[in-house]
Amino acid sequence: MTQKDLELLLEEGEGFQLEFKRKVSSAEKIARAMIGFANTRGGTILFGIDDDKRVVGVESEKSELELITVAGTYHIEPPIEPFVEIIPYKGKDVIAVTIEESKDKPHSLIVDEEDHYDSSSRVFIRVHDKTMAASREVEKILRSEQPDAPPLRIEIGAEERRLFDYLEQNERVTVKEFAKLVNVSQRRASRMLIKLVRAGVLRIHTHDKEDYFTVTFE
Repeated sequence: MTQKDLELLLEEGEGFQLEFKRKVSSAEKIARAMIGFANTRGGTILFGIDDDKRVVGVESEKSELELITVAGTYHIEPPIEPFVEIIPYKGKDVIAVTIEESKDKPHSLIVDEEDHYDSSSRVFIRVHDKTMAASREVEKILRSEQPDAPPLRIEIGAEERRLFDYLEQNERVTVKEFAKLVNVSQRRASRMLIKLVRAGVLRIHTHDKEDYFTVTFE
């Protein structure tokens, strides 16, 4: 990455595939960001950049690089090996960490046993310009994207037709709403919606409170 490339990224600003960090604060926080990019469409983390796009540089290249290596190797399962560059910029150094979209989804965060984390929050994805915890539905969809995932078979029955009728009127549906609509358990409703996402019929949207689904066609 050249200085010109860096300036273009700074002009672009944070987004779906770009995140700024002032410093490498902890291996676990870096691991979360790396997981989010690897589980989605890939991206770049720039260390030494303030939220206002100001280049502040990194304090210690060696310690920062060690934390990045620790994050990718010991805090992520399966591990992630990013492409790391040091870009000199006006007397300061910026670290660029590029993560490709993974073929081994989903990647998850490894935490110490004494830490109290909900297991459902160990898989992360990128949503707009944020790294967010993935729902169980998103985790299953990520797992289905692996090359060795079993082939998909889908049948459109009465429950699916009721779903499409509902979406024509309401545009979106949650797992709870669909379960109530067709009078099935939330687990079964989740499985049905996931199949439709995998078939390309529905799209899942991650939201702060609850995921929802929309149709992918007009």
